[in-house]
Amino acid sequence: MNPLLQVRQHGQQIWLDNLSRTLLEEGHLARFIADDGVAGVTTNPAIFHKAISGGRYYEDDLATLKQQPLSAEARYEALVIPDVQRACELLAPLHRDSGGSAGYVSLEVSPALAHDADGTVAAGLRLKAAVDRPNLLIKVPATQAGLVAIERLIGEGVSVNVTLMFSLAHCEGVGEAYLRGLARLRAAGGDVAGVMSVASLFLSRVDTLVDKLLEERGGDLPALRGGSAVAMARLAYEAYQARFHGAGFEDLAAAGARPQFMLWASTGTKNPAYSDLLYVEPLIGAETINTLPDATLDALRDHGRVASRLEEDVEQAAAHFTALAAAGIDLVAVGERLQQEGLAQFEQAFAGLLALTA
Repeated sequence: MNPLLQVRQHGQQIWLDNLSRTLLEEGHLARFIADDGVAGVTTNPAIFHKAISGGRYYEDDLATLKQQPLSAEARYEALVIPDVQRACELLAPLHRDSGGSAGYVSLEVSPALAHDADGTVAAGLRLKAAVDRPNLLIKVPATQAGLVAIERLIGEGVSVNVTLMFSLAHCEGVGEAYLRGLARLRAAGGDVAGVMSVASLFLSRVDTLVDKLLEERGGDLPALRGGSAVAMARLAYEAYQARFHGAGFEDLAAAGARPQFMLWASTGTKNPAYSDLLYVEPLIGAETINTLPDATLDALRDHGRVASRLEEDVEQAAAHFTALAAAGIDLVAVGERLQQEGLAQFEQAFAGLLALTA
């Protein structure tokens, strides 16, 4: 059996970390959904910058938009919102048949709003209305302002993909924001069953930075290289289970609320010395999502070994974190640094997008 389809049997969804008009026009996304069981799509400014700058299917529409008195950001949205809508429509049958637990497409608010809670809420509501599809997720970064916005958006019944999480501290803050948002929605008489949220934990960048810090410290510490991100994901899943399958979630679950699924992001292996499926094979487990770039999707299809391994070696994961702390590596600080770097990268990509559409 296709390993991509086997993953689904273990309760994990595979999403594609890519969207372009080429994927839509040439039928590639439709085939990924039909043949590989791809159950969702994630996007970000870097993905759309690559799509628009290198995709011939945008040229005519962009030329037409440049004749109109629109801002560069409005032209960008006019290009990508139809793509998001088409992807939503391709995934609509899965969204319907799964009862709303799968079949989503993510669209990110402007990175310029990362520290603006009010602006993020306004943008999230506006983009939700513009796309007007029930299987849209609004992407919001896990900054301090983002946590405020996430609570408010969930409280308004907006489904949210929380992005740029790089630490267990980020996971905890995001999970609590989601619970507060559900409580607000329920108190206002809203339908908590109609809301979906995923919490996207970025992996490969964690290993890249922690490995560098380990190398700088020397000694026996390089033995810890390449294991920090998987350890973090396993500990995050343990916390997820406690939060959403414990007594504290029972009332909301009885009202139809969904757990906030963990999503493994940044899963393309950056270090060529590591397995190309380092952030896939060890992290297969129920009620999780792995969003894969094209090359990692191809690798999983070609030679993936599928088994439920996410709950393995949790004690070893905790010991790994203890060893990092003993070496003076502060994983909370690592997470904050990586989040700031991630924001800067998305801001740069977004600026490039607006330069294309200006």
